[in-house]
Amino acid sequence: MVDPLDGLNMTRSVPPLAPLPMPVQDFAAMPKGGPARQMNDLRTWMARLLTFGGALVIAIIGFTQMLTAFGDDPTVMQIALLVLFTPTFAWVGFSFCGVLAGLFAPNLTTPEGPNDARVVVVMPIYHEDVAVSTGLLVALANQLQAEGMAGRTEIFILSDTRDPEIAVNETLVVHQARQISPLPIWYRRRLSNEDRKSGNVAEFVRNWGGRYDQMVVLDADSVISGATVRELSARMNADPRIGLIQTMPMLVGGETIFARLTQFAGRVYGPMIARGVSAWSGDTGNYWGHNAMIRIKAFTQACGLPRLSGKPPFGGTILSHDFVEAAALCRAGWKVRLDHDLRGSFEGCPPTLLDMAARERRWAQGNLQHSRLFGMRGLRGISRAHFFIGIMGFLMSPLWLALILVGLVLSATVLLSTPEYFPNSYQLFPEWPVFDSQRMLWLFVAAMTLLLLPKFIATFRAFSRPLAKQAGGRKRVLASALFETILSALIAPVQMLVQTRQIFEILSGRDSGWDAQVRAGHMPGWGVVLRHHWAHVALGLGTLVVLATFSPEQLIWLSPILAGLILSPLTSRLSASPLFGRWARMRGLLLTPEERNPPAILTEAVAITRRLPLAVSGRDSLRRLSTDRQALDNHIAMLSPLPEDQPRSLRLARITAEAKIAHAATRSQALDDMDRSETDAMVLDPALLTRWSSLPA
Repeated sequence: MVDPLDGLNMTRSVPPLAPLPMPVQDFAAMPKGGPARQMNDLRTWMARLLTFGGALVIAIIGFTQMLTAFGDDPTVMQIALLVLFTPTFAWVGFSFCGVLAGLFAPNLTTPEGPNDARVVVVMPIYHEDVAVSTGLLVALANQLQAEGMAGRTEIFILSDTRDPEIAVNETLVVHQARQISPLPIWYRRRLSNEDRKSGNVAEFVRNWGGRYDQMVVLDADSVISGATVRELSARMNADPRIGLIQTMPMLVGGETIFARLTQFAGRVYGPMIARGVSAWSGDTGNYWGHNAMIRIKAFTQACGLPRLSGKPPFGGTILSHDFVEAAALCRAGWKVRLDHDLRGSFEGCPPTLLDMAARERRWAQGNLQHSRLFGMRGLRGISRAHFFIGIMGFLMSPLWLALILVGLVLSATVLLSTPEYFPNSYQLFPEWPVFDSQRMLWLFVAAMTLLLLPKFIATFRAFSRPLAKQAGGRKRVLASALFETILSALIAPVQMLVQTRQIFEILSGRDSGWDAQVRAGHMPGWGVVLRHHWAHVALGLGTLVVLATFSPEQLIWLSPILAGLILSPLTSRLSASPLFGRWARMRGLLLTPEERNPPAILTEAVAITRRLPLAVSGRDSLRRLSTDRQALDNHIAMLSPLPEDQPRSLRLARITAEAKIAHAATRSQALDDMDRSETDAMVLDPALLTRWSSLPA
């Protein structure tokens, strides 16, 4: 194994190649290699019995009680309501029982002893604010040095950026970061971004995986503290069967009210949920794509993902690759664990409701793709459960909508029709319509209790912990929980309709594409929110008029849903306001411990980001290379050597870019003549860049 810091030429953008084979897996065949499978312990099986057995019991109770409410001869619409109610009631019961399963969560510890495992921290980026991302990495490098890991840890930025102007910002920022980082920071930009993020990481492992034993995967807006990386490395090193350890990231940095709402919910409710998931997952856990440590040997042996046959959205590149990689590790005998006790894991959150919807569109498509992988040979039962839960997380929205619509139709049928007491002319006794409204009311109360009780348990659990004091005291935590519940109730109907539309688009064959994620949002104008939410308002107002006319008493039960739909433009706009977010913070609402006492790594990252070169928008980033010789040299220093087997499109773009530069009178004219692919070819080629920069201004 190559020593990461032995004789490295730090003037290069990448270290020497250390390739590892990573064969593409055949999911129709049993995996080869890997450790022998082991059974989970008794605690895990007890947690599974409570979670899945409890959900089954709740589903049966809901089914029988609903059927009893309809009598011995239910109508077609009542049967439809029963069919829709049972899985939704079971879903609520599963969430509740999953929280209770946290009682069986293992008590995890970090072993002491020598550990010489070589670690690499990788951060895939795609059209990001590279100064913010790199600031997080340099702050992590400083902490890793303080933890005594500088001699065995490196950092790798894996760029999939396709925009040449953004790429120039990346090279200049990373070059400066290398000068102030105590750890090596490598930078590689792919020539093509096939297979998206999973392909980005896989290409890195195939080229440089032999340099390392363990890999920490981050998102562009996430980070793990140095102490947590050390603990992850020690835990993985102590158990050679562990293939992946997932942490529970805490959401941080939220400024808008929507982001702070999500942040508060994740901080107060998240740890309790994570304990439950950790308990019933056991050693067959899941992977969320970032803030996790992976054993390189296990990853290369089991996680070479194939492309699914057919066209997107169900074919092609596997989008939600993280679930599949976890399942592939487990089927090969490796342990995948969620270590719920580690608190030094952080990530950003979507700033607005519209940005969250854009992310969920891609997640929905990726999760629905998993329906094609249930037949994977050797797939573990709990991995299959993870797939199913991920799919149902999105299918529940159309199920809830269908349940509401069927309920409204059933009510309208009762109101607008006249009961036929003597359907048979020779019938002696009448047939009375059967509908036990009292039993239906209790089912509704039971569903709401199962839905809200975990929130109240988590809130009161926080009272007895330092979290309450760190978040402003018990009264503010309780007020924040109530505020979060009310605002979430307003947002939920909109998310239900948005996700339903997304499912319909996916089933209709529409691909989500791959757009850069929005990390820092702004309050959208009225035109934007009305364009996105007019249909929600129309549906809410229409339903309100119909119910007010024919069944006013139903407004009591449907008022939260109707209020959410009618107020959706206002909610969407105001929840995206940083000003409203600051207003809530000043009044002690939705505070988190990380907000009142920011973790040292986040504070240091902000300070480092300010020291890095500012991103320049548009062509000004390219013009900077022609006016600043040092910037040009720094950019060229960060370029990887172009391979001989370049993509055909890049070779052609280089040829045409060279011709246009040769015939241009000025640098500006050359830029005007070149299209995006040609400009990118120039940015990747030191010779073309130097020739272009030598032209008159």
